[in-house]
Amino acid sequence: MRCKLGGTPNCKVHNWEDELKKLRAILLDCGLTEELKWSQPCYTYQKRNVVMMSAFKEYCSLNFMKGFLLKDAYGILIKPGENTQVGRQIRFTDVQDIVKMEPILKEYINEAIEVEKSGEKPNIKKNPEPIPEEFRKKMDEMPDLKTAFEALTPGRQRVYILYFLAPKQSKTRESRIEKCMQKILDGKGLND
Repeated sequence: MRCKLGGTPNCKVHNWEDELKKLRAILLDCGLTEELKWSQPCYTYQKRNVVMMSAFKEYCSLNFMKGFLLKDAYGILIKPGENTQVGRQIRFTDVQDIVKMEPILKEYINEAIEVEKSGEKPNIKKNPEPIPEEFRKKMDEMPDLKTAFEALTPGRQRVYILYFLAPKQSKTRESRIEKCMQKILDGKGLND
């Protein structure tokens, strides 16, 4: 589990059981295959990720993997984080809202399936932020670290870069890099 509370009575999923059950029924009704990826329900079309279902403290959501490519005719897609490039989500706090929105949700899901069928790929900027000088220097000193970092997925690379760039002081950036080096060498992301 990603969350330490996963599978316990304190898990956030319990806050949204009715909402998640309704979302699951809608997703399966659209002909998607349910799989477990990244410890969350992921719905695929011909083995390609289309949408994930998630539970958070204040809401549950549908997370469209290529939501940036959807038309968003009803203006309900949200960019979940300031550094998100492609994914978009729809948030819910009440099962009745899901029931009312079911036809609209099916439109979005079917559009996401069509995006997958088309093979359209979003233009993802690989490392749009500069690699911090402290990390570049460490990779020059340790070729294994550079190799391991380059073997990570672009998303994992970006999470590390953003984490290393956040502190204003070089000393703090260096400390973060030191603490993360073993995870990188082990092929793991910051949040794995």
